[in-house]
Amino acid sequence: MGSRAGHVLPGFAFLALGLWHLFNNIKLFCLRPNTFISSPWFPVSKIRHLELYFMMFSASASISMELFIGPRRHHPFDSDGTIPSNHLQNVEHSSISLAFLVYAVSAVVFDRARPRAAASEGLTILAAAAAFTQQLLLFHFHSADHMGVEGQYHFILQLIIFVSLMTTLMGIL
Repeated sequence: MGSRAGHVLPGFAFLALGLWHLFNNIKLFCLRPNTFISSPWFPVSKIRHLELYFMMFSASASISMELFIGPRRHHPFDSDGTIPSNHLQNVEHSSISLAFLVYAVSAVVFDRARPRAAASEGLTILAAAAAFTQQLLLFHFHSADHMGVEGQYHFILQLIIFVSLMTTLMGIL
């Protein structure tokens, strides 16, 4: 994600997903204001898991761009099997996407195993919380050497991730 496109494209995917959640939460609240309960993901009528498939596709594309397409040699490892130091940021960025890929796959598996069950929704929320926790830790350590405007931007991102993690954990209760 060293390139502008590497930051803009995943950012656009997060923005689209955030707007999708905002729209659906407002719709649910307007339909049932007294019994409103948010959902970790929102099914679509024709393709039930479309949101999760979008997350899987976006995360897979991001991982591919970071590890295989973006680097000069198109290979994430040196000949001795180690990660070259100039590719460490690529591995950090791809591991953020990997956490959301694991969340989306887990959500599909939990939903197919027991659709509309309270236990599967709780496990899905727990998987989302694990993804946010991993993202928060990665951003914290990734941002340690950023100074100036970039450091402030990463600090704001950490605050947003922390708030997302806390609200996700509150959804389990």
